[in-house]
Amino acid sequence: MPRQTSRRQRRNPREQEWSDKADRQYEHVEASQEQRGASRGRAEEIAARTVNKQRARSGEASRQSKTSMEDIPAPRRGGIRSGNRYGPGGRTKAQLYADAKARGIKGRSKMTKAQLEEQLARA
Repeated sequence: MPRQTSRRQRRNPREQEWSDKADRQYEHVEASQEQRGASRGRAEEIAARTVNKQRARSGEASRQSKTSMEDIPAPRRGGIRSGNRYGPGGRTKAQLYADAKARGIKGRSKMTKAQLEEQLARA
């Protein structure tokens, strides 16, 4: 798919200037979200929120929310959930629950994450 106009060309001129790295990150997150099926508008929103949070954490942004400063950064959070050395890995309980629901597993609402994993492995 050919690239359309870059974010830098589309954005509001009143916005604060982003670094080249922030622009690249925005384009990457936006493309990833579109590949996952998000609408163009939703992909742009997620990309902007991700980049703005990173900018706030690094001190580039003029304003930052309490959450953006105290929450786990997106790159680390993704690594924790992907199963690398920082965390337990695997799917979240919500993802397991959705799979159990799709497979029609009875009693899923009372199951723990470990029990959901076990039942899904059997099914």
